[in-house]
Amino acid sequence: MKFNKNHKFFALITLLTVSVTANAAELIRLATTTSTYHSGLLDYLLPEFKKDTGYEVQILAAGTGKALKMGENGDVDLVMTHAPNAEARFVGNGFGVLPRGLMYNDFVLVGPKTDPANVKENNDVTEALKKVAAANADFISRGDDSGTNKKELLLWEAAGQRPEFGAYKAVGQGMGPTLTMANEMQGYTLTDRGTWLAYQSKLDLEVLVEGDKRLFNPYQVILINPGRYPNMNYEGAKVFSDWLINPKAQAMINDFKVNGQQLFVADAG
Repeated sequence: MKFNKNHKFFALITLLTVSVTANAAELIRLATTTSTYHSGLLDYLLPEFKKDTGYEVQILAAGTGKALKMGENGDVDLVMTHAPNAEARFVGNGFGVLPRGLMYNDFVLVGPKTDPANVKENNDVTEALKKVAAANADFISRGDDSGTNKKELLLWEAAGQRPEFGAYKAVGQGMGPTLTMANEMQGYTLTDRGTWLAYQSKLDLEVLVEGDKRLFNPYQVILINPGRYPNMNYEGAKVFSDWLINPKAQAMINDFKVNGQQLFVADAG
């Protein structure tokens, strides 16, 4: 059969369309917290996931609030976040399906070794925050609607405090930059332990408050509702979610360490 120029043109368009569709089917878009990104966990997991399944994962790292908003807008295929109340609303409002517990770590209050607010070794985080406010000590807040920021604001509320004292600074940054700024200002901040351990060697700060049960920090993975967004890569997202909770990936999460310290505890099932 002979092809004229039009036939060749349409054949080329068809070939390109099939190629783009195939590539799109192999790409999974993940909105996740900066803590899973800055800690290095995803850089550790994703090459193994690709080797096992062939899928590529595109990471969009943001605070939990922004990550969930991407899910609401249909801009991603799944989310990995750590704000239980916001996640429950996300699923309850029909944006997310198949929420699965994945892992946990905890939050810690870090600050200067001189500890001007005298909070060290206080296992009640709300009492520690009261002391920071009373001393008008520098407190650097992420201020970015992230899971860490949401937790911080809940803790201020539990302490009966409004974070409105003069030395309180909301910077609208991820956890890594916030820790760097707290270090430069020799101030206090709340951080997830994973990012703290990843940055600890670069900082002249220390953990001052830990162990309060209110500092528990669980992570979930949630698929975007295909009924709301039928063009999402739901199949690929489901493969990734299934892989994350399987014994191999859960063992990898437990084995992931920085400077010999475990950053996350696998908790699927």
